[in-house]
Amino acid sequence: MNTQTQQRTPLIWVISLIAVGFGLLTIKEGGTILFGDEAAHAAAGNYVPFVLWFNFVAGFAYVVAGIGLWLQQRWSAWLAAGLAAATALAFAAFGMHVLFDGLYEKRTVIAMSMRTLVWVTIAATAWHRLVRRLA
Repeated sequence: MNTQTQQRTPLIWVISLIAVGFGLLTIKEGGTILFGDEAAHAAAGNYVPFVLWFNFVAGFAYVVAGIGLWLQQRWSAWLAAGLAAATALAFAAFGMHVLFDGLYEKRTVIAMSMRTLVWVTIAATAWHRLVRRLA
């Protein structure tokens, strides 16, 4: 373990925990709807299947990114940036779905806005703290 890894800053600590927590919640919520009973499907309302699947699968990557951030691995900054970009693309595809009169829930707009903001923030922070600092 190098000296840089031993000096985990509070900001890295926070974003890594947010990433893992966000991932675990995403997996739980997505899995409940995807693999749940009829009541779970009804409670979800007019969910958009490709958005739900994207978020569920991305949840596992969120956890991996969070662990990498905790360990201060440079690859985790790249993964966080990829997650931010992929989330933004999924949000844009969702926007197209809405534009073409697809059914959706307003809470999906809020959730995707939040996901995009969270991952752009995590990626920017990770990039600044892990890639630029260690370069």
